[in-house]
Amino acid sequence: MTVGTDHHRFDRLMDWLDEWNSVHPGLVQWTVQHGSSRALAGFPGFTLKPHAELLDDLRQADFVVTQGGPGGIMDSRACGLLPIVVPRLAHLDEAVDDHQVAFARQLASTGRIALAESRSELHALLDRAVSSPEQFSVSDGPSDVTRTVATFQALVDALVNDRPARRWPLHRR
Repeated sequence: MTVGTDHHRFDRLMDWLDEWNSVHPGLVQWTVQHGSSRALAGFPGFTLKPHAELLDDLRQADFVVTQGGPGGIMDSRACGLLPIVVPRLAHLDEAVDDHQVAFARQLASTGRIALAESRSELHALLDRAVSSPEQFSVSDGPSDVTRTVATFQALVDALVNDRPARRWPLHRR
């Protein structure tokens, strides 16, 4: 489970996971990157770790739960996992805006992620992941991720380059 590197807390996700774990004690041995959020009760966690070590954790996982940022989603898919994604919400001070909601909904519409926008949706996806982990594996290779990153970069470049140049006012004496 990873919440990414954002400084905003994501305790809502920890609460939802704690609730699921209380109904299914000992069923999942979580590895938790909790960032600035509170730790998941009863499981070892860490704030951050080197990217290579995080990727090693993902490669060993049966499934992953992550927030709706592109980094965690792409890393999960590159490691063979269809991520269960809970997007952060601005009105709960989990993010500055709801960009993760729009991004996650778009990816879910193409089957790139399993989207959970509610506690019940997350719990249902966790039940499925435990009973049928093969449903949460993907075969993205590095070329798929590379193509996705290149497309994302092109979109960002287009947005940045499409902005009108700022004109500085001329001051005449």
